[in-house]
Amino acid sequence: MAKNLVIVESPTKVKTIKKFLGRNYQVMASQGHVRDLPKSQLGIDIEHDFEPKYITIRGKGELLAALRKEVKKADKIYLATDPDREGEAISWHLVTALKLQDKKFYRITFNEITKNAVKNSFKESRDIDMDLVDAQQARRVLDRMVGYSISPLLWAKVKRGLSAGRVQSVTLRLICDREDEINAFIPKEYFTLDTKVTHGKQKLLLHYYGSPKKKVIESREELAEIMEKTKSTPLVVDSVKKTVKERKAPLPFTTSTLQQEASKALNFAIVKTMRVAQQLYEGVEIKGSGTVGLITYLRTDSVRISDEAKADAAEFIKEQYGPEYNCAVAEATKKGKKNIQDAHEAIRPANLHLLPSEIKESLSRDQFRLYQLIWRRFMASQMANAKYETTSLKTKAGDIVYTASSTVSLFDGFRLVYTDADEEKAQKPVDYSQLVEGDVLEIKEFVDKQHFTQPPAHFTEASLVHTLEELGIGRPSTYSPTISTLLKRRYVVKEGRNIFVSELGDVVNGIMKDSFPVIVDTSFTANMESLLDGVEEGTVEWKSIVRNFYPDLERSVEVAQEELEKVEIKDEETDVICESCGRNMVIKYGPHGKFLACPGFPECRNTKPYLEKIGVSCPKCGKDVVIRKTKKGRRFYGCEDYPTCDFMSWQMPVEKKCPRCGNFMVVKGNHIVCSDASCGYMEDKKDNDDAS
Repeated sequence: MAKNLVIVESPTKVKTIKKFLGRNYQVMASQGHVRDLPKSQLGIDIEHDFEPKYITIRGKGELLAALRKEVKKADKIYLATDPDREGEAISWHLVTALKLQDKKFYRITFNEITKNAVKNSFKESRDIDMDLVDAQQARRVLDRMVGYSISPLLWAKVKRGLSAGRVQSVTLRLICDREDEINAFIPKEYFTLDTKVTHGKQKLLLHYYGSPKKKVIESREELAEIMEKTKSTPLVVDSVKKTVKERKAPLPFTTSTLQQEASKALNFAIVKTMRVAQQLYEGVEIKGSGTVGLITYLRTDSVRISDEAKADAAEFIKEQYGPEYNCAVAEATKKGKKNIQDAHEAIRPANLHLLPSEIKESLSRDQFRLYQLIWRRFMASQMANAKYETTSLKTKAGDIVYTASSTVSLFDGFRLVYTDADEEKAQKPVDYSQLVEGDVLEIKEFVDKQHFTQPPAHFTEASLVHTLEELGIGRPSTYSPTISTLLKRRYVVKEGRNIFVSELGDVVNGIMKDSFPVIVDTSFTANMESLLDGVEEGTVEWKSIVRNFYPDLERSVEVAQEELEKVEIKDEETDVICESCGRNMVIKYGPHGKFLACPGFPECRNTKPYLEKIGVSCPKCGKDVVIRKTKKGRRFYGCEDYPTCDFMSWQMPVEKKCPRCGNFMVVKGNHIVCSDASCGYMEDKKDNDDAS
């Protein structure tokens, strides 16, 4: 009998796929890439049209030897790596590494690891898609050029283990820009006003909507004026309107929407979502069924669903929930963006009939929660829209408008199985049917509240992924490694769900913005992604992108080498004496920021934390305020006598006290403001600097 060899990427898939194929098939794993650019050098021949210099990855020798042994026995070789650019490139490298040029080899792909999908893929075998390979090569070469050109420069000139990356650096800039917005934000006071009224026995709560002059109440004087005018004028029902609305069923998950929703609903880090989804895709041991692939391919920009999956879902919905719930969504695409990976489907259950509740015992807690989220989202995408009736009440006291509204569900539709993490909790509906136009309402009480405008929120992993996708930076498969790299390098830190910039991240971002503005330009990076998509589509030649990119990068590096030499950071001597040898200690830079070290290294290895004074007295005890850091590296300002004195501030304090309330003041952008937001006192920072 003829012998067939099937090569997949992951060893986990081997067991799953093997049971679908007969004895005539041998299944082995490449365990990812087998060839790559060398780590010790750039690995790109600049002089010969940027030709990549690929080598066998260290440690892959034995694996390749085993694969070559099986290749000799096989009549046909099937390359079944993942159905994306990376997978196509791995298959292409395997052709060279295993010398398959003179053998019968075929490229096969499947979107889900099920018996039908795997067997059907053999019927649709093809050649290597060189457009996909070239798109991956272009990305790899560009990323290598940026990393290997800029990282050594940063290391040499700034004296710390820094690195730069094409997508990494622009992502860092986005986080730093958001941090700058937050730090410069000046809160503004405003008020909300509710009115408790009655009509007969009915009690209602109305909300101030506005007047011809303005909608926002900005001072207590305005608030008092509005309340006085409302009390002195009849409060009359202006209109009662009923509207029937629909809420559309959500689209099934793409990679980025799965990452965002898993972060919000399950509190999963992006890297965790991708790891668990990979497990569900490759296969999980299910009691009574063996190893089963539970979801379709997890790296996709598409929301397309196959006709077979739609028909299966329609039948399931009719049987389980009733025909009125069945309303499969039309094929949809994201507006304004080409779905370069539309050959893939959206992420969905590979077998809809494997209910999360029925296989829960076979899954880990994380696997179950993510599978349940994917299952419910897909089911919801194929169900009818939710319908609800909204009653809007509008009342007037002269020209001052108060409103109220109430919503009643008419048909839950897709919400029977799925509600997203951002949905507000349902409020108890209010009946306005007894009210008609012209009714006069009796005011019982005013309820006013003071508020302050809030700065932009710190990025979370979910909101960062959303922003990257919106701006067209990177692709779903790059979001997880990009964020992981920033955290690993300690350029950013996570506290709770929020992402903060570390001191190290600020330094790196400043250098990148000054010396390599194009690299960290969001429009440039997004345009580069479009060009890479063009390579995949066969409309752009991949080396033309590299040819246009490299000369500008080379010039920027040359200029930076000269300019950064002028601002090279030298060890700053301090008045702190080394207890071990008596020398004056100097300021050094490490992965966590500044620290004090003895200049006698390596003879003397004494180090200690560096507490940088800012020239301001502690508002609590009068000692010096110093720059401190949380355990994760986020900077704040605290007393040098901590923990005896517990003073701390996220914003830099100044010596001047608030003339209105006496509290300490802090720097906010170009202003100094009272640390007590309810006080609201503010003055220009320049005036304060001049005065001092």
